[in-house]
Amino acid sequence: MKNIFVLFIILLITFLFVGCSSKKVFEPKIIKDDWAFHGTSEEKIVDVSSDVAMLENRKVLLKDKVIDTTIEESYRLLGNSDGWILSSTIDGQLIIEFIEDKSMKKKFNLKKTIAGASIKDDILAVLFADNEMALYSVSQESLLVKIQGKSPVVVDSRIVNPYFMKDLVLFLTLDGKIVIVNSKLKKKLRTTIVSSEDNFNNIIYFNVVDNRLIAATGNKLLSMADKEIRVSYEIRNIAYSGKDIFITTKQGEIISLTPDLQVNAKVKFPFAHFLGLIIHNDKIYALEKEGYLIELSKDLQQYSIYEVEIEDGYIFAANNIFYIDDEYISLEQ
Repeated sequence: MKNIFVLFIILLITFLFVGCSSKKVFEPKIIKDDWAFHGTSEEKIVDVSSDVAMLENRKVLLKDKVIDTTIEESYRLLGNSDGWILSSTIDGQLIIEFIEDKSMKKKFNLKKTIAGASIKDDILAVLFADNEMALYSVSQESLLVKIQGKSPVVVDSRIVNPYFMKDLVLFLTLDGKIVIVNSKLKKKLRTTIVSSEDNFNNIIYFNVVDNRLIAATGNKLLSMADKEIRVSYEIRNIAYSGKDIFITTKQGEIISLTPDLQVNAKVKFPFAHFLGLIIHNDKIYALEKEGYLIELSKDLQQYSIYEVEIEDGYIFAANNIFYIDDEYISLEQ
């Protein structure tokens, strides 16, 4: 019996070793050149949110520049909203600081972990880590309305902050829903389900494209206007330009979609693991984990593959630059 057990362990270790060592990665057959436009940053990235990043010196990197706002120690960066930078601690201390006037700074004690937050005029919208939603008056520092959501088990790190549309606040929840609240009536108006997975089901992307609400979880994409359209993809990255939506998938695909989620075109790069996606100067740029930058035409009919240096670390896709740890890859040529 002991010999059988030992043999079983040896076979198990051999299987795991062979499985790991034979893992396939993206290996392009034709590489056009090394990508020439890259360099080293003075500070490395230590935290990212959906639209901003924090540097090692705790300054804030927007999509187009570094600003002179410093995030306090023990605070993590939540986002940039209506001219404010928002940050919070694990126990619910929230700081909002106006970018153009450092004297405009406020602290709120919300007493529990914050997943995301946004500001519009005098309204502060907060999504908590237990999926509770709340609106506060900034000037009065008072609670306006609170809505309980279903607490998630495990979430994707790509959390989307609340979105303002005139008097409406759209909460992109941690359990795959869009909850619409009227800030003037202080009332929930509607809940729309994007996806119903048990885990990793939070909204990872939201935007308004061609008068449609576009939302995604890691497994589902929703387009909502007069009717709701859902399609299933294992999504890594999303970007849009004009009326075209571009996604990368875990299967190595880059797909162009219409606002009602019809496929314009797609191309597959076997075993590619995409880290970021940027649309710049009518080109699509996809950053691949093994050290490649793929430059594509918008119709996805033509592409070139370049070699790039990629370090392990946080990745932030700005307007025309990929930031990776303390390196950058510029798309300006």
